[in-house]
Amino acid sequence: MRYNTVKDLIAWAEGFHKRMAQQYSDAADKADSERVQMALTYLASEEIKMQKGLDDLFHDGTDHSEVLETWFDESSEFPEPPELEQLAEKSVAGSVDEIIQVAVETHTRLQALYEHRALRARIEPEATFFNSLAEGHEAQVRKLVTNMQEFADI
Repeated sequence: MRYNTVKDLIAWAEGFHKRMAQQYSDAADKADSERVQMALTYLASEEIKMQKGLDDLFHDGTDHSEVLETWFDESSEFPEPPELEQLAEKSVAGSVDEIIQVAVETHTRLQALYEHRALRARIEPEATFFNSLAEGHEAQVRKLVTNMQEFADI
């Protein structure tokens, strides 16, 4: 779809986090290593928190309608960039280091998506909104790497 609303993008991102949480959870159930299982379970819980955070934008009692109802013109691949869809399908089994790599790549790509939307924003609240999401993902990457290194060190 060429024309989208910010709400469409947020709904897609919410679903993306849900799929990633399920993917991590499924991989944790199949993991041979307890350390890998713990790391994947941790990632699944973090994805659920991020999904809930996006869902809360629709239900938290604040009025984000000015931003959420904003339309933007983007390619037909938006808001479902193929590289993010491929990451959602990528195997997350393996070592803790491989799992960290997938998690970091996923969040870095989402961060880039939000930064892209902030740069192309037509109104200041939209730019602020997407910059805030991008900063949140940047902080999330730092947190994930720090916490996941603890699993690697066990």
